[in-house]
This record gives sequence, C-alpha cells and structure tokens, in this order.
Amino acid sequence: MVASPTPRARASLLCLSLAAALALAAAQGETCPAAVPRRGAWMSLASFGGAGDGRTLNTAAFARAVARIERRRARAGALLYVPPGVWLTGPFNLTSHMTLFLARGAVIRATQDTSSWPLIDPLPSYGRGRELPGGRYMSLIHGDGLQDVFITGENGTIDGQGSMWWDMWKKRTLPFTRPHLLELISSTDVIISNIVFQDSPFWNIHPVYCSNVVITNVTVLAPPDSPNTDGIDPDSSSNVCIEDSYISTGDDLISIKSGWDEYGIAFGRPSSGITIRRITGSGPFAGFAVGSETSGGVENVHVEHLNFFSMGVGIHIKTNSGRGGFIRNITVSDVTLNGARYGLRIAGDVGGHPDASYNPSMLPAVDSVTIKNVWGENIRQAGLIRGIRNSVFSRICLSNVKLYGSASVGPWKCRAVSGGALDVQPLPCAELTSTSGMSFCTN
Repeated sequence: MVASPTPRARASLLCLSLAAALALAAAQGETCPAAVPRRGAWMSLASFGGAGDGRTLNTAAFARAVARIERRRARAGALLYVPPGVWLTGPFNLTSHMTLFLARGAVIRATQDTSSWPLIDPLPSYGRGRELPGGRYMSLIHGDGLQDVFITGENGTIDGQGSMWWDMWKKRTLPFTRPHLLELISSTDVIISNIVFQDSPFWNIHPVYCSNVVITNVTVLAPPDSPNTDGIDPDSSSNVCIEDSYISTGDDLISIKSGWDEYGIAFGRPSSGITIRRITGSGPFAGFAVGSETSGGVENVHVEHLNFFSMGVGIHIKTNSGRGGFIRNITVSDVTLNGARYGLRIAGDVGGHPDASYNPSMLPAVDSVTIKNVWGENIRQAGLIRGIRNSVFSRICLSNVKLYGSASVGPWKCRAVSGGALDVQPLPCAELTSTSGMSFCTN
C-alpha cells in the first residue's frame, strides 16, 4: 500500500505545480493559475470567541484560530472562514497551509489604537524603516517564512482605517514607519484573489522575498491624497503574476522594488519573472512603476493591457545614483491613458537614501526597456527619459506610442540615453531617432 504524501510533501508538489503553471502562463500569455484547492478542515472565526460587531477587538480570536490550524495539521491544510460582519482587530500572523476566506459582507477592520500594533525589525534589504530609522509597525495581516497560503473570498474587505496614520504622517508625529495592510515575507506559493483592500496606512499589498505569487481579481482603494498608499509592490520577489484588478490609491498603483541602496546591494535579491496584465485604475502618481528602490535589481518583467485615467504618470521607471543594481528586460505594451501629466518617465534622479552611508558612485544600469502600443489622450507632457551621465540608459525602445492633448503636448526631453523609436507622436527626442543596428526595437 502506498502511503499518502505528508502535508509538507503535498505543499512541495503544489509549489512546483504553481511555479510551472506561472511560467507557462507567462510564456503563452494565458491567465495565471488562481484556483484555490479545497482544504482538509474548515473553521469559523466566530468559533474562537470572535464577534463581528465592529466594536469587539478580535486580535486574540484570530491568533487562537491560526494557532489551532498550526496544531491540527489537517491534511491539505485548513480554511479560516470570516463570516459577514465587521471584525475589528489588531495585527495578526497567518500560518502555512492556510486559506483566509472572507465571506461576502465580511470586513476585517484595523484598530486605530497604535498600542495594539507591535514593532518588528526592518527588512534587511532596507536596513531601517522605510520612513524613519529603527523598526516599523507590523502589517495588519502578516506572514513570514510561509508556504501554501491563500487569501481569498467573496469580495470581502480588508480595511486599514488609514486616516489616523495619514494624519500622523502629515503632522510629522509618526514614531515609526507605518504598517502595510498585507505583508508576506520569504513565503512561497501564495494566491491573493477576490478581496477588496481599503485605506491602508502605508503600502497595501507587499510580498517581499517571495516566490510563486498570484494576485488576481483584487480591488485596492485609498483616497488620492492618502500618502504612500501604493497598491501592489512586489519586492525582491520572483515568479509573480498580477492581473485583472482595479487599483485607485494615493501613490503608485503597482511598483516593483528590490531593496534600498547599500542594504539592497548587500542583500542582493532581485525581482524577476513578473507578469502584469489587465490592470485598470487611477491615482496622482504612476500607473505602473519600477522603483525607485531597485538596488537588488529588477529584470524580466512583462506588462500588458493597462487602462489608466487621471494619472500623474502613466509609466514610471525610476532609480538614482547610489542605488546600484539594474533594471533590464522590461516590456510594457498595450496601454491606454486618459489624462496624465506625463505619459512616460524613465529617470535616474528619483528617490531619497536611507542614511549617509550610501555610496553615490554605485550607479544603476538600465538596459533593454521597451514601451510599445501606447495610446494617450489629455496628456500634458509626452515624456522624460533622463539617464545618468556615467551610466547611460541603453536600448530604450519606443514603438507605436501616440500621446495627444487638448492643447499641444509638451515635447520629449532626453539626456544620457540611447535607443530607438518607431511611429512615435509627438516626435521623439534625437537620442531615440535612429533604429540602425537596433533590432531590439524593430522586432
């Protein structure tokens, strides 16, 4: 008789299958796998002393439920069901082989009592809190070193109640870096789907040092004046798929990162193998961005079918002297913009530094960036492509990029850049007008 596989073995098989499916989907342009497998056990948050009345603090109930899942070790893992209601809570951890399922009408709402938010160590690739020296507040929903984790449901809501944190930021009274809404660290085989993320104190969804991650059919919302409420920020992560989502926040809608200056260089983990498709949204900053924290490197990124309106910048690739690292093999295609200050920015002078120990001579390398099939209306400035004098941005390709405005669109501005341009309106800058010997731009 053949023994059935252990939970660890099943998780390894699932991880391998998700990795293979992600790679196949990326190669063939297919929808990324997001089917959540059936768990071996089911339990309700209400069974652990929780109350969805919007007043009772449920932090302990979440902790008891997750501890039960860990102890039970059910075959194929366990599902934690969050019933309809408003479940006020402080931060809590997830565990491996777990599905967090929010029913229709379920709201996980963050407490505004800062004493309920533990402090955790800074990420090693950042060296300190992103906003302030020292530690940082733990994310509302948190996981570290996990495998086989799904966060899904019937479009229930995770509400960060971020206004208190935004006010502290504006008044400069923050003692530590604000918390994310969801952060998963060093985790693999993750699916996040069919959830509304709302009013995060800081970045909304932050997978960092992760692999095999699918984020699909999510809605991410925050007011346009909410500071630093990035939508989805894959960070030093690989094999990531983000698709079929709506994002409207106060900062970049999606931004790929990989560590900050000397800390990111030392940690040395790039973001790679990232596919982004069918994203709609608006915001005062970028629709799709890379950076500016790219010290571990960003490579092999494929982005397509974006629909943005009322944006600051449609596409923004940003880095700085002192970052080091690389940005290479980036393709963005089939983009529609309706209203933006800039259609495109690729800039080497964006973003601050963690401390005085960064080395300004560590220059980033930006190479092989293709932007094609872009249609923009109500655009003020076509774009800016500004490399670094001693690190020229190379093989920048613009193809079939048409940007129009109610008045004449401001011209392209370029320096320290080489590449090619085909069928671009307004006419591209001189640095990009030749395609001779540049098959990368004509293919």
